[in-house]
Amino acid sequence: MNKKEIVGLVEKIKIIGQKEIETYALFDSGARSTSVDTRLAAKARLGPIIKTTRIKNPSLKSETRRPVVKAKIQILNRTFDTEVNIQDRSHMSFPVIVGRNILRGNFIIDPYKNHKLYKKMKK
Repeated sequence: MNKKEIVGLVEKIKIIGQKEIETYALFDSGARSTSVDTRLAAKARLGPIIKTTRIKNPSLKSETRRPVVKAKIQILNRTFDTEVNIQDRSHMSFPVIVGRNILRGNFIIDPYKNHKLYKKMKK
C-alpha cells in the first residue's frame, strides 16, 4: 500500500510524452479525470488518441466529448502511467487539472499548502 503524500491545491508536475514538460497543475478532487491543455499535450507530444470520453458539466447542464491519450505524470518524484483527456484550457488559470484518477489512494490535498502560490496564479 502506498503512503499518501500531502499536496497543495497547486503543485509543479511533469507531463511526459515523447518530450518532458514541467508545468503547474491544480489538484481537484471534484474532477474525475486528469485534463491537459491542448497546446501542452502537443508540446509534450502526447498521443495517439486512444478513445474519446464524455465530460458532464452539471452547472451548464451539458456534456462534451474529449480525446483521451496515455501519458506519464510525475508528481513529487512519483510517476503515474495514466489516461488524460485533452482540452483547450487557454482561458483557464491552470494548464493541467489532476483529478481523482491519480489522487485516489496516492495524495491528500491540503488547501493551505501552497495557498499563496494558488492565489498568485489564479486569474
